[in-house]
Amino acid sequence: MLSFLSKIFKRNRGNTEYALALDIGTEMVKALIFRIDDEEGKGIVTGVGKARQNLGDMTGGAVADISGVVRTCEHAISLAEEQAGVQPQQCIIGIAGELVKGTTSTVRYERVKPKVKIDMPELKDIVQKIQWKAFDKIRQQLAWETGQSEIDVRLINAAVVDVKIDGYRVTNPLGFQGREVSIAVFNAYAPMVHLGALQSIASDLGLDLLSIAAEPYAVARCMGIDNALEFSAIFIDVGGGTTDLAVVREGGIEGAKMFALGGRAFTKKISAELGVSFEEAEKIKIKYSENNISLNVARRIEGALKNDCQVWLSGVELSLGEFSAAEVLPLKILLCGGGSKLPGITKALESRNWRNGLAFAKKPSIAFMYPRDVVNITDRTGKLTQPEDVTPMGLANLVLDLAGEERVISSILRRAVRMIQS
Repeated sequence: MLSFLSKIFKRNRGNTEYALALDIGTEMVKALIFRIDDEEGKGIVTGVGKARQNLGDMTGGAVADISGVVRTCEHAISLAEEQAGVQPQQCIIGIAGELVKGTTSTVRYERVKPKVKIDMPELKDIVQKIQWKAFDKIRQQLAWETGQSEIDVRLINAAVVDVKIDGYRVTNPLGFQGREVSIAVFNAYAPMVHLGALQSIASDLGLDLLSIAAEPYAVARCMGIDNALEFSAIFIDVGGGTTDLAVVREGGIEGAKMFALGGRAFTKKISAELGVSFEEAEKIKIKYSENNISLNVARRIEGALKNDCQVWLSGVELSLGEFSAAEVLPLKILLCGGGSKLPGITKALESRNWRNGLAFAKKPSIAFMYPRDVVNITDRTGKLTQPEDVTPMGLANLVLDLAGEERVISSILRRAVRMIQS
């Protein structure tokens, strides 16, 4: 029946007033249907669908079985379409995994004629040089990590982090005079093998693909950091197969890291400890996270997961250690994702020893992100209430960027991105 319905949806999709945000996670597929309120420039969620993945369909945040993932996506989308009463044609899909990389590149240079105003050709030349330099660097890094000298890497997201002229911060450098120009650009990259799988999924679903977005980038952007220059935080999204981190300093994304350890590993440990199936262990894990389980079982689970939580914490420590030690790390840690609700995750982050080798000025505060924190997306369904719902809402928020007006330098950056992508 589901296959029959999906074929009807493919033939009839054509509503361009609505869009679909598709979060293809290791454990769950989440589909949000939303429309854009042109007057307020915000997205209104009108349909939500969630469907559980089969065990072999995803691994480490990446697609392992395209046809299996397509079937799960069809189920989630059909639930969202039934609630929304529309069948959107366009979609944005999130991507995660260890080989998805995000980093900020900064280029500083002295202008030969500081009294001459910066014009469009000069600005285009600067941005293109930054992008090609960053692209070559990330290819070398991935080649070293994978042992493959010729890995096909694509740029998926880019954002201007900071522009300064003689130390003075500006949003549009055109028309300014000055000697030293500094531009910082955040770029997210992914191997073509992962992107190709997501493109195939969109095609099989009969959807027009607006964008593929790095999920930590989407999560970091969803709190309106572009308009909050003093905002700094560490975002940690604990999913089913991966943990994604993004560091934001003074409203700009410094970088994103991911490692392949998430909620599925904890479920497997519970399954082994209690001698139950994976599916039953997943249900028990959720009850444990909600403090809705007997004290005896809770103590057994806490003991069983203690080492796993420490391994997870080591991944966080290593990831944060790769950021610049020249500046202190933000003192706010914001958690989201289904795995973040495990009591052991928060307890591990609150421990002292792991922070000793990192550039924290003092103990950071830890808080959860909720859908209400996503500044430009409003949920009309009442179904988006948990930290795991933040990521698909973050993806929806990125569509607003695509539809909204661009700053001059962002427009130049987008053209440079297209050049590299082609």
